[in-house]
Amino acid sequence: MKKICIILSLGVAVYGFSRCNKSEAFPAAGYDDRLSGGSFTVLDASTHAFTQAISGLTDRQQVVHNIGDGTFDQVFVAAPAPHFGGLGPIMNNIACVNCHRNDGGGFPTTGSSNSGMLMRISIPGMDPYGGPLAAPGFGVQIQDQALLGTVPEASTSISYTDLPVTYPDGTTVTLRNPSYSLTNPYIALPAGYLLSPRLAPRLVGEGLLENIPESTILSFVDAGDQNGDGITGKANYVYDSYTKKTELGRFGLKANTPTLLMQVATAYQQDMGVTSYAQPVESCFGQSQMNQVGPADTDPELADSLLNYVTFYVQTLAVPARRNVNDSTNVRGLALFNQINCSGCHRQTMYTGVNPAINLSSQRIHPYTDLLLHDMGSNLADGRPDYLATGSEWRTTALWGLGLLQTTNGGTGYYLHDGRARTVEEAILWHDGEAAKAKQGFMQLSQTDRAALLQFLGSL
Repeated sequence: MKKICIILSLGVAVYGFSRCNKSEAFPAAGYDDRLSGGSFTVLDASTHAFTQAISGLTDRQQVVHNIGDGTFDQVFVAAPAPHFGGLGPIMNNIACVNCHRNDGGGFPTTGSSNSGMLMRISIPGMDPYGGPLAAPGFGVQIQDQALLGTVPEASTSISYTDLPVTYPDGTTVTLRNPSYSLTNPYIALPAGYLLSPRLAPRLVGEGLLENIPESTILSFVDAGDQNGDGITGKANYVYDSYTKKTELGRFGLKANTPTLLMQVATAYQQDMGVTSYAQPVESCFGQSQMNQVGPADTDPELADSLLNYVTFYVQTLAVPARRNVNDSTNVRGLALFNQINCSGCHRQTMYTGVNPAINLSSQRIHPYTDLLLHDMGSNLADGRPDYLATGSEWRTTALWGLGLLQTTNGGTGYYLHDGRARTVEEAILWHDGEAAKAKQGFMQLSQTDRAALLQFLGSL
């Protein structure tokens, strides 16, 4: 298997780090800033920087991680099949890895196995649990591929127009302003439908984020903007159809998913048409063309163990180390990052809670997120509510691994919820709403200081 834990030595033997047997809280004084994921940081800046397992797994856990890895890479096929059947009948892709290249991000295209973006759909209103109201005949996601005998729900058309932005010093950057439309729907689209493009995100450190105490995340909420920085933040609470409870959302671009189990199970169900014990209903259930492929099978198409193994795989992916932390330009860039208050949302440091099952406990990590929703302004708005998230609110993206995205993605990187930004600089310039002051602060910097801040972000 490709997963070889490369333990970051860096002189941390004084903490018992090299044994990887027990997670202990590191003292803040003298803490090595390269340890983005605490003791679950790996020294790997290659194309496989996001694919390494955390340290300290037992032999049994390593086997489970490896099986999950293989299943994550596995191409699924139509039933009946002796192994990995149940694909479709409508879907967006045929394997997890096709959207999450090297466990990183996707490409902002749709309709093929190389695509890494999908389109959510709903109609105005809420379902009985406060979530998006499914569009009749289309559900909550457009499946743009199909097996023989069925047709895709619709195709997505994407076009871009240039949007020039000029800095106060006269420097100009051209942004891509996207426009989305649905073509060739298999039935008439409902009136007033709402669309939201979603680019597959990188998976680095998701298990650590799942282990952040809810109280920590809620402590970042500044209702009413008491400190006057223009940033409030809001938690999303969502319905978990498996536990039948309303829980804190922390995954997904609008924090619309509570756990990695549901994130993985929903991806199999919606993106690939593969059901499981956590998502047992076909995504096309109730559609007119579903009868063309036979009645719904009540047995899950993905074995319970495999769903658990893939979930464990995602939970136990390590975080690549920060690089060149003592470089004077990077030090300056971090100071500027804090000075213009990018850190108001992209919070540098937090601690994980207790999780003896996976041994992710008591880690001091640097994810650069608060896991909260923030209003990002009208230019980034999709106009589609998702539980408590409004049409202009998005969850703060974790920045760890940001500087390695192009490396893991074959030399190209796409940023923001729909990949419209081709560089980190473009992504910053799209920020607005609660991030407007930070963006203006960035634009007011000298060209040298902007370059320093961008170089710092590239070190993450």
